[in-house]
Amino acid sequence: MPKTFAKVHKHISKKRGAVDALHEFSRDARRLRRANHRDDRVAKASVTTSRGRQSYIDRIAYFQETIPDDAQPFSDEEIMQTITNYINRSNPEIEQLKSERRKGRPPSKREEVLLQRMDAESKEYKTGFWMPDFSQPEVLRALAIWNGDWSGLSMMKFIRFTKESGKQASSFPPKGLS
Repeated sequence: MPKTFAKVHKHISKKRGAVDALHEFSRDARRLRRANHRDDRVAKASVTTSRGRQSYIDRIAYFQETIPDDAQPFSDEEIMQTITNYINRSNPEIEQLKSERRKGRPPSKREEVLLQRMDAESKEYKTGFWMPDFSQPEVLRALAIWNGDWSGLSMMKFIRFTKESGKQASSFPPKGLS
């Protein structure tokens, strides 16, 4: 069973020879290097996972802020309007950045990022926009009490909503076009 660096260091320091007296290629030195390397890999994997989840957490947080706590279940038209509002949420900032830019100058990095994000969300809306099912009252209640962490999303039901075909059930966490 792999151990963290702190556990290995503690175990080695209790031996007769101190950690400072280790030979470079000794077994204990190798154990320390392996444990340190494993901690680094676990930390990198954790950061990568949390970065991938962040866009979904931001999406749910936006819905939590904009939908009142006492909201009634949504119709399909209201869901479409909510998605459209979400996709166009950065339009004022894009317009401001365009107006501040001198004529003939390329767009700023921030403006490019916002436009790319808007384009990606529009494409997702065409194929199936992943979101909580606001047509169910228990999902709206769960959204109202959601505390902002990834594990708290497991108690909500999710759908993929498209412009043409409406909604279809989806899974949590989102995988492909589930």
